[in-house]
Parts: sequence; structure tokens; C-alpha cells
Amino acid sequence: MQPRVILASRSSSRATLLRNAGIAFEARPVSVDEDAVKESMLAEGAPPRDIADTLAELKAHRAATRDPAALTIGADQVLDCRGKLFSKPRDLEDARFQLKSLSGRPHDLLSAAVIYEGGQPVWRHVGKVRLTMRPFSDAFLDRYIAAEGEALLQTVGCYRLEGLGAQLFTQVSGDYFCVLGLPLLEILGFLRTRNIGTA
Repeated sequence: MQPRVILASRSSSRATLLRNAGIAFEARPVSVDEDAVKESMLAEGAPPRDIADTLAELKAHRAATRDPAALTIGADQVLDCRGKLFSKPRDLEDARFQLKSLSGRPHDLLSAAVIYEGGQPVWRHVGKVRLTMRPFSDAFLDRYIAAEGEALLQTVGCYRLEGLGAQLFTQVSGDYFCVLGLPLLEILGFLRTRNIGTA
């Protein structure tokens, strides 16, 4: 019998990616104090990749304790711009500040996923995408924030590449799915080893 698949996330984008790929799963959001974890790891000199991986593992672990037999997917993203890490904005003013900070600069988006089974991690991957944000005017920024509204507060970097956020960039190098929140192709590859999602 195939194991159940649990997505330890409240992200509608991640859920949509899995659903559209034909994966049957149950979403079980968990809470992790991401800012505290980031602050602690940065103080220890941890690289952004390790921070993304740790946050994904914490989420998978927390959800897996309720259903150890399931394959539980934890995921997280970290945005690194010249050594500064960005988190989801607190409000629209914070979103404006973040976008102005990223304007005209390249940054790295690290998208981590960890899968738990039987109370331990059995698979992990961190994808990296390089995005170059174009310089833009305050007038454009005003229109962008007005159009996107509260949706900006749900994304690290304050953009949805599948929507109006595409207008912010001149170049994206890497896996499109990672920008949307999951290293999807790698996850699907692992799930196929368990006969999940196979034709």
C-alpha cells in the first residue's frame, strides 16, 4: 500500500504545484518561529542554504510526529541578497522597503524540501535560483503594490513570478518551480521511487 503524502505547509502555491502534478496529499500546516531560527543560525555563521534546509526539516519533523508512517514534505525558501537574508514582509510598508532594496540587484532564492518517514528524514534537496530584479520607478512600485496587495505578504521577496511579479525581473536563471516554492521535479522523482504519481 502506498504511504500517505502530507504537505506541512499552508502555501497555496506549493499545494497547487503538487495537485497539478497529480499527487494526492493532505495539507497540514505547522508553525515554526522562522525568524528565531534564522537569527540563531546567522549568529553561528550558517550559510543561507543550511538555513533553508533546517527550516524545511523543522516543518517536516513537526508535522510528521502526528503521522509517522506518512511521507511528510516540509519546505521553505530563503532569499539572499549580498549576504542579507529577507523574510516575508510584516506589512505593505515592509514589502515596499524590501522591493526597493532588491531593485536593480541580483539575488539568490533557495528553495529547500525535506521528506520525513518513520520519524526521520529520508530525503532532502535545496534548489537555487538566481534572479535579477530590474530598476523600477516609485510610480511603478506604487502600482505594483496596489495591484498585488496583501498577497505580497505571503511570499519571501514580495513577488509571484507566475503573476505580475514577472514584470520585476530582467533575468531568472534556474528552476521555475523552485521560485514558486518547491523543487518539484526532484520531489516527484523521489515519490516515484515509492510508486506515488507513477503512470
